[in-house]
Amino acid sequence: MAKLYFRYGVMGSSKSANALMVRYNYEERGQRALMVKPALDQREGKRLVNSRIGLNYACIWFEELEKMSAQDIRTYQCVIVDEAQFLTHAQVDYLTEIVDGMGVPVICYGLRADFSGRLFPGSEALLACADIIEEVKTICWCGKKAICNARFDKNGVVLKEGEQVVLGANDCYIGLCRRHWKAGDLGPDWRSGAGL
Repeated sequence: MAKLYFRYGVMGSSKSANALMVRYNYEERGQRALMVKPALDQREGKRLVNSRIGLNYACIWFEELEKMSAQDIRTYQCVIVDEAQFLTHAQVDYLTEIVDGMGVPVICYGLRADFSGRLFPGSEALLACADIIEEVKTICWCGKKAICNARFDKNGVVLKEGEQVVLGANDCYIGLCRRHWKAGDLGPDWRSGAGL
C-alpha cells in the first residue's frame, strides 16, 4: 500500500543526498522514481536536485507534476519531492491524491521550521497528513542534536526576524541545537564551517 512520507531535518542534515540515494536505489532495481521540487528553489539555475556533497540529478518542477496525467504518474514506482517545505497546503493535498488515488508512494524531504522557529506551510501540511514522519539527523557544533535552522549575516549574527524564505546554503544557514540557536551562538569555528 502506497504511503506519504515526510523526512525532515535541519540545514546540512543531508536531506537532498538522502533523496538522491533513494532515487538511485529504485532505479538500481529497475524501477522508476520521479524527482520533483518546487520551482521556487532555483538556486542552481537548473532543474536539479543538488546535494552539498556533489550528488545531483535532474528533476521536474512541482508545477509540472500537477499537469501530468494520472496515467503518466502511475508509470513511476515512487515520487520523490525535495525542498517540500516550499509546497502549499493544496500541493500537499495533491500528493495525498497521488498516494491514495493513484497508488504511488511519495517521499518528501524538507525543513520542518524556518530560521525563526516557525513551521513552513508545506511542512505544516505534511506533519498533519503524512503516513510516516521521520527525522534526518545531524549535530550542532557542540555535538548535541541540531533541531533549529539558524540564519546568520556575514558577521556571524544569528537573525530571528526577516523574510521566511531567503534561499541560501552554508553561506547563511547552519543547523544548531536549541540552546545555541536561542543564544545565537554559531560556535568558535563558524567562519570555517560556514565557508566564509
